[in-house]
Amino acid sequence: MVIQKEFSLREFGRGFHIITREVAENIPDLKDVKAGLLHLFIKHTSASLAVNENADPDVRTDFETHFNLMVPEEGRHFLHTSEGPDDMTSHIKSSLLGQSVTVPVKDGRMNLGTWQGIYLCEHRNHGGRRRLVATIIC
Repeated sequence: MVIQKEFSLREFGRGFHIITREVAENIPDLKDVKAGLLHLFIKHTSASLAVNENADPDVRTDFETHFNLMVPEEGRHFLHTSEGPDDMTSHIKSSLLGQSVTVPVKDGRMNLGTWQGIYLCEHRNHGGRRRLVATIIC
């Protein structure tokens, strides 16, 4: 059986945000799944998804710091800047992290590790509401 649902997240500011709870709240069918896979896909090119540490907020700050050092907006070598200095850099960061994650489901819940959470990685200063597609395969 395959279940698919598309939903929007509230708007987040730039940075790395744990959205595990929001994802679960938007997929009520998850509670009926004994065993399966949840695949999440973000329908945007300037934001990404990741699974990582969910306990220490310093991790989120360190991610943002690292990605801004790795792909600085001050560079004058970008051609695609029609939407501002965070335009092309957001596409690069999104490509590095990816547009999807897959999480196992067990007994109606995401079967994440103790210290794991799902991240929305917002690379734009003003990205707006982001659309996700959740597909459950069971």
